Amino acid sequence: MNPLVSVIMGSTSDLPIMEKAAKQLNEMEVPFELIALSAHRTPKDVADFATQAEERGVRVIIAAAGMAAHLPGVIASMTTLPVIGVPIKSSVEGIDALLSIVQMPPGIPVATVGINAAQNAALLACQILSESNSDIASRMAAYKESLKSKIRKANEELSQIKDYQFKTN
Repeated sequence: MNPLVSVIMGSTSDLPIMEKAAKQLNEMEVPFELIALSAHRTPKDVADFATQAEERGVRVIIAAAGMAAHLPGVIASMTTLPVIGVPIKSSVEGIDALLSIVQMPPGIPVATVGINAAQNAALLACQILSESNSDIASRMAAYKESLKSKIRKANEELSQIKDYQFKTN
């Protein structure tokens, strides 16, 4: 099956973070691909990828990058597909990457999630795909319900604690 989502990272050193996106996409049964591309080291490969992704059936691109973090914006400049940027914490606590991704010029939007928030990027991709895919929409609805159930269960457990005392300094 052709991938609906491309998960792109600037380097395989980003894989420990981006595995969270892959795991979430697997759980949601969304076909995806993992690719390492660098806006600075392999710019022609990035251009080829960005200009051919839609014709290959890709519907959403998740692009992760640290430091100067040009990859999401470069890809977004060459495609009309939605691009979700994941800033990677590599220096300055990831603030440099966050600002690089979120501060795109007019006309080149990149949706941006939190620093190292690959799971949220995958969930946002699923929500985008839900608009045209009822199976993914159903799985997203079930996922959201599971989140509610976890909190309700936690509240039940908390209500059973009788001997908890607040400690003051």
